[in-house]
Amino acid sequence: HKKRKIWSGRKVHRGQIERRVSIHERPERINDRSEFGHWEEDTVEGKAHKDGVHTTLERLSRFYDALKINRIASEETITVQKKFFAKLPDFSRKSATHDNGRENHLHYQLTDELGMATYFADPYSSWQRGSNENANGIFRRYFPKGTDFSIISQQDIDAVVREMNNRPRKCLGYN
Repeated sequence: HKKRKIWSGRKVHRGQIERRVSIHERPERINDRSEFGHWEEDTVEGKAHKDGVHTTLERLSRFYDALKINRIASEETITVQKKFFAKLPDFSRKSATHDNGRENHLHYQLTDELGMATYFADPYSSWQRGSNENANGIFRRYFPKGTDFSIISQQDIDAVVREMNNRPRKCLGYN
């Protein structure tokens, strides 16, 4: 038998996200979906985890948007986030809730430049951003795992998003 090694934990937990605020510190008005302007965000990875699509969902209206990113990295993702949120009026960009992925390490730029509060779900707790995860599951029906997003245009993604946003939903009274 090989000599046993001392277990030193998972490498994924070694890095810390700068200025990270836990989802447990998020105000109740965000949790109960009573106010417009609070967003959930995630990244749908493409073939070989190189490129993908950054997805954003508003918690009250369930409005969903997806923007293509050429590389899953903090710099690329924050550029797309700032581009998306900058075109919105101030009252509709109050907070964003992220997962703990490598693409969200520059989240504090949303706070510094756009005045948005940012929160992070617990590791391995995707249910804390369940609306976005559900929408990403529907998005995956159109673009299954292993899809090479480098050959998919933003117009194709926009067509899928438009179809998803126009579906009647029970939580919205079938509107």
